[in-house]
Amino acid sequence: MSTVTFKGGACNLGGTALKVGDAAPKVTLVNAKDLADKVVGGASNGVQLIIAVPSLDTPVCATETRRFNQEAARLEGIEVTVVSMDLPFAASRFCSAEGIDKLTVASDFRNKAFAAAYGVLLADGPLAGLTARAIFVVKKNGTLAYKQIVPEITSEPDYAAALAAAKDAAFSGSKCCGSCA
Repeated sequence: MSTVTFKGGACNLGGTALKVGDAAPKVTLVNAKDLADKVVGGASNGVQLIIAVPSLDTPVCATETRRFNQEAARLEGIEVTVVSMDLPFAASRFCSAEGIDKLTVASDFRNKAFAAAYGVLLADGPLAGLTARAIFVVKKNGTLAYKQIVPEITSEPDYAAALAAAKDAAFSGSKCCGSCA
């Protein structure tokens, strides 16, 4: 079982730990904008940048979401989704208040399927039941090209590395039929 920390205290992660090169599980979330199903993972028409945050109602998660919203406007052929356990209504209010309109915000509140399938479910500690802070890049063919589990939940991710991985996956996907790993 993998671990992260929250303010220095160890928290175990539940679910399936994925590695780069693994098939990214296809999971259905709830789109905060309209309560429609939002599928992430698996093969798709574009590269997916999936950002997991514990709750949009925290300063670090809000900062991270705003930053990726700005960056998403510059990313061609890359679908950006922020996933949290927040109720869709709260996430929608956050997006309206913060001007989040270049990416999709989705909730895993129904059955925690994303958190379990991607190995980012906080199994214990003060935030048990939420997602750890993590970033995944999924190639068009549905394989995982990049993974970052942020070691300390209260820290921001490596934005530059995540964005570079997403751009690399999008570029490499344009040179192949989508079946290369």
